[in-house]
Amino acid sequence: MTGVEALKAGGLLTLAALVQVSIAEWIEVAEGHPDVVLVTLVAVALLRGPVFGAVSGFWVGLVLDTASFGTFGLTSLLLTIAGYWTGRFGEFTTRASAHPLLIAVALATVGVSLGSAVLHFMLGLTVPASYLFLGVLLPTLALNMLLAYPLYGLCARLFPPSIPRIRREGVTAGV
Repeated sequence: MTGVEALKAGGLLTLAALVQVSIAEWIEVAEGHPDVVLVTLVAVALLRGPVFGAVSGFWVGLVLDTASFGTFGLTSLLLTIAGYWTGRFGEFTTRASAHPLLIAVALATVGVSLGSAVLHFMLGLTVPASYLFLGVLLPTLALNMLLAYPLYGLCARLFPPSIPRIRREGVTAGV
């Protein structure tokens, strides 16, 4: 991880957090909201790995907690875990899966939603399960899927994937 990549990720995720709290919160489809921050974090973690994803998740979680006056540290914890596991997912399944981005976005959306529900329950707040799954999770999942490829394209331009070089020693062309 270079300093330039860390600054680019910090700036991009801070911009995503500002878009999230100022614009995306007003977009509502069946009580679900698009999660611009989570989709951007998933894209960055897939491109740069688990440690970069975890650090990026922690940073953007602090920015979101500060901007939204939420329970400080809750979003940081959830996004740190999501960034780390998305990076691990990207290390092992990028080549084997047809659409690793959509799978990663779906897993991260479900994981963060369930993790948030569990942590809020532990803090004494209750949410009906039917409302959580049908009213919020499914529309949010659909909106995040729609955002996945455009945001991944932007992140892939900022963080080009590093392709390992294959040494071609001893390969000769048959005549």
